[in-house]
Amino acid sequence: MATVINMPRLSDTMEEGTVATWLKKVGDKIEEGDILAEIETDKATMEFESFHEGTLLHIGIEEGETVPVDSLLAIIGEKGEDFSDLLQNTNSKEVEKENTTPIKENKEEIIENKVVENINTETSHTNITSEGRIFVSPLAKKIAKDKGINLSEIAGTGENGRIIKKDIENYTVTSTNQKNTFTNVTKNENITTNVDDTSEIKTSQMRKTIAKALSVSKSSAPHFYLTIEVNMDNAIKSRKIINTIPDTKVSFNDIIVKACAMALRKHPQINTTWSEDTIKIHNHINIGVAVAVEDGLVVPVVRHCDNLSLSQIGVSIREFVGKAKDKKITPNEMQGSTFTISNLGMFGVESFTSIINQPNSAILSVGAIVEKPIVKDGQIVVGNTMKLTLACDHRTINGDVGAKFLQTLKTFIENPVTMIV
Repeated sequence: MATVINMPRLSDTMEEGTVATWLKKVGDKIEEGDILAEIETDKATMEFESFHEGTLLHIGIEEGETVPVDSLLAIIGEKGEDFSDLLQNTNSKEVEKENTTPIKENKEEIIENKVVENINTETSHTNITSEGRIFVSPLAKKIAKDKGINLSEIAGTGENGRIIKKDIENYTVTSTNQKNTFTNVTKNENITTNVDDTSEIKTSQMRKTIAKALSVSKSSAPHFYLTIEVNMDNAIKSRKIINTIPDTKVSFNDIIVKACAMALRKHPQINTTWSEDTIKIHNHINIGVAVAVEDGLVVPVVRHCDNLSLSQIGVSIREFVGKAKDKKITPNEMQGSTFTISNLGMFGVESFTSIINQPNSAILSVGAIVEKPIVKDGQIVVGNTMKLTLACDHRTINGDVGAKFLQTLKTFIENPVTMIV
């Protein structure tokens, strides 16, 4: 018996999802546990596996399309099985749901009943029927209308030649339209302006979420910034010795994470969350580590960092980075941070400021280790330094509290042996 697969809710805040890539096609045999598609949520792009066996009979959402949670994603059943009634019932339920909102579409697919004129056999496409009707998805129709694109000029790649979103996005304007000329008549004067070509990149669900969260953080939390410079000579020597131990690999970032965890234990005012009535002081220390991915940024959380060794922290971070790059990190692994670290030192950035990752009260920006002349015991010598910038929420953290935290952090990083004792 055929089964409907709906767009899953892959995170607690997910309201809609985008099919980034289909890994199976109609007609493929599906085993339980097979990865059907990569779904882009508000937090990450994740693999979606099947909990059913059978044949993929129908794909309801094309690549690049964004739909609400619980929309029809696919249908799996026996090969050759008639699923038309199931599809009709599902579409009817979706129409009923959509009719409760002011703006609605009554069908999964819109048929343009406009007669297309002056189309010969050389220019017509599979999306145009003999009656001159154009099969187009609602989303594709809206985008085409916004861009002023004639649907009759586009070849549809969806089912039965239907025009879908990616067809509109991949459409190339003919050379005669490469530059548009607009004429604006003002005070009886003709003003002609040439507009250069632009290209558009679809805003991912992750990017939308990042933009919203950071905008809220920057506008609601009064940020202030404190910067210190740390001598890294001892840290360099200590790391080299630690990494001589078999099966041990520790990065400078691991050292910084451990040092932050221990400094947070001594300065709990930094490990807080603001609310209107109370300031929550967290007894646990969970540090979020920003990781850049193709579509934006994810922040996996290393939990109870103060109780982990340097090597344990290193293993956890490397595992998270691998999962993030492979799009296998879960929403649960990105929740519950009490403090965040963002490191751009590997890109040669010496100093920068970050926006607080709420509900945290602070975020540490880590710059590159720079070899330069420094003064040591009254003499100018060559040394290695690194700049750290702490962004603080002034609602929960005062300047002196942030400064004392950085002093403690500096002591731990410059003397890594103190983190082992």
